[in-house]
Formats: sequence, C-alpha cells, structure tokens
Amino acid sequence: MSSYERFAHVYDELQTDIPYNLYVDWVVQHAPCSQYPTLLDIGCGTGVLSLLFAHAGYKVSGVDLSEEMLSIAAKRFADAGYQAPLYCMSMDELDGFEALDVVTITIDSLNYVVEEQAVYTTLERIYHALRDGGQLFFDVHSLFKMNEIFLDGPFTYDDGDISYVWHTAPADFEHSVTHQMTFYVRDIASELYERFDEEHLQRTFSIEQYMAWLRAIGFHDVEITADFTDEAPEYESERIFIRAVK
Repeated sequence: MSSYERFAHVYDELQTDIPYNLYVDWVVQHAPCSQYPTLLDIGCGTGVLSLLFAHAGYKVSGVDLSEEMLSIAAKRFADAGYQAPLYCMSMDELDGFEALDVVTITIDSLNYVVEEQAVYTTLERIYHALRDGGQLFFDVHSLFKMNEIFLDGPFTYDDGDISYVWHTAPADFEHSVTHQMTFYVRDIASELYERFDEEHLQRTFSIEQYMAWLRAIGFHDVEITADFTDEAPEYESERIFIRAVK
C-alpha cells in the first residue's frame, strides 16, 4: 500500500472539522440546482462534499488526481445509491467537459497547483468547460494563513486511533509551504501503530492575482468573500472564497 493510499484511508478522519454544509449552502445560494443542474467537483477527494451536492439535487461528477481517493468516493456514492462519473486527472489537464453549469474546487485544492501557468491553465480550462452563465466556486488559503499561521507549527493531533505530527516550512515558491506529516495509525486487530509519512506542497497567490487571471480569461461578476461569511476579506482572514461567472 503506497503512502498516498494510506493517507486516502485516514483523510476523512482528519477532515471532521470541515463545515461541508457551508460549502453546499454557498453554491446553492448562487447557483440553485433547479437552474444550474450539472456540477463538476474538482479535487473531489473521497467524495464527502460531492455526495452532499448530489443530496442537494445536483447531477454530480468528480475529478481528482488520486486513484485511491476516487476509489473511496466511488464506494461512497454506490453505498448511498447514487451514480457519479469520477475521473482521475490533474486539474490543469482538465478535458472532456462542456456546458457545465457549476464547477467547484473546494477545501484549498487549488493551492496544490503551485506553478503560475498551471493555475492559469486550470482556470482557463474550467472557463471553456462551463456554459455561458455557468459559475465557478473555489476557495484558497489567504496570504496571512500561508505566510504566518502555517509557519507557527509544529501541529499535533491524537484521537487514540490516529496521531500525527505536522511540521511546516517555507518552500521555494513565494507564498508556499511544505507540509511534512508523520502519521501513526492504530491497527484494531493487533493494537499496534503503523507509521507512514506524507509531504505536501501548497502555494497561494494574492486576491488581486486571482482576480486578474479570472478577468483575463473572460470571467465576470467576480465576488470575493472570506471565512464562510458574506464579508470581504480582511488582513487576518484565513480562507478566501471566490465566485466567478462565465
């Protein structure tokens, strides 16, 4: 079992504090499924949020770079009695979609794309995959979170079954961080803990840069909010929410 496959199996346990319902509310508020029925969830991971979108009435498909994550997502949908096409591809190589009503990239998934051109290409490919009037929803880490909060580590977690030590360090790109995580996962049968290590790289950009890219591509009515509110970002906002219309 590869390291990332192990991570896929503990991922949901580590995301229990994510307010998935607020992501659904955000999309429903601006793009109700009665008018925007088809939704592509990019970076869908294990499908927790994708399934909530399906429950909300959307015809959902998903994209993720991890086959292990998609395998869990497929089982999640099957167990719930839903069918959702799932595709393994990099978001900056998005292809084969057209006339979509909604595209989402949630839970800072876009921050895993660290090359400027790749971010631009991702947004451009999404633009071409949307119908006229279709909407893009995504969220990213703020500069404050990337440059200050993340570097205030290390961080630890222990619930008895899963423990980790999470070290962070500035990476080579501006406004980027390397996450180095050591996990200890308890095997129920043996009561022993298995160790595995993960290293992730994330990068963010200024709000002005995201807006400039979106407008250059052709998006309009770009709306920026922060931290699951309807308020504009402030200096210490941690999560930036961006909605744009084709």
